[in-house]
Amino acid sequence: MPSPFAGPGVREALDSALVALQAAGVDSPRLDAEVLLAHALGVERTTLWLDPDREVTGDAARWFRDAIRRRTVERVPVAYLVERKGFRHLDLHVDPRVLVPRPETEHLVEALLDLPSGSRVHDVGTGSGAIALALKDERPDFRVSASDVSPDALAVARGNAERLGLDVTFTQGDLLDGVDPHVDVVVSNPPYVEETQRRFLAPEVVAHEPALALFAGNDGLRTIRPLVTQAAGTDAYMLAMEVGAGQAPAVRALVAAAGFPEVSTVTDLAGHERVVVGQR
Repeated sequence: MPSPFAGPGVREALDSALVALQAAGVDSPRLDAEVLLAHALGVERTTLWLDPDREVTGDAARWFRDAIRRRTVERVPVAYLVERKGFRHLDLHVDPRVLVPRPETEHLVEALLDLPSGSRVHDVGTGSGAIALALKDERPDFRVSASDVSPDALAVARGNAERLGLDVTFTQGDLLDGVDPHVDVVVSNPPYVEETQRRFLAPEVVAHEPALALFAGNDGLRTIRPLVTQAAGTDAYMLAMEVGAGQAPAVRALVAAAGFPEVSTVTDLAGHERVVVGQR
């Protein structure tokens, strides 16, 4: 594999990193190289374009070389290397304790932005806190709570809430266990990847992201089934969930059968039915 040697300037550093990333077969080599180099230098990506002759030396060069090695050899996700990921209007801290927030999950947030003032919203399986914090950020009038079975994930979510100054209540528990049933909306990006799909996932995902937040049995519905049942036992008039590609018909049927007869879906930019919303 070509050496990810960072040369004396931005242009040279990016060029050498690009060769290494392309040889490793990563999906977005140019973007990855720019994000990592900008982080190493403590600047915005636009600065790299405006000042291509800026020197890359010392600690910055050493960090960048190591980051490119970890990206190409170990296939560590860029978000874990820089320990942050943008989601909606927020800059979230992320690390291997939580999933890297995906753009498609933003559709789930958008589906709830028109709820009545003061709505009580609970986010199940909050991970980094992305959904709950984005809702509180964009609708400060909401009363937002969130839970996760993983204490490690909750530590990340609480840290993000504190750093961003967003008032969200976090509790530990499996699905809705121990959650106040007096809520208006239950929202979740639950595990939904079919176990049989594990071998088709990118190495970044399989090797580094928490399996507990990804995989949900042979049909991908192992977590969704009990979540729908538990949500029906609360006061919630709405249940909104992200689902995997091709799962929407089965999830719509589960949601309707549980007592949320008005079921709709939201399609993502790739044309997949990504969000299922049930109301009663």
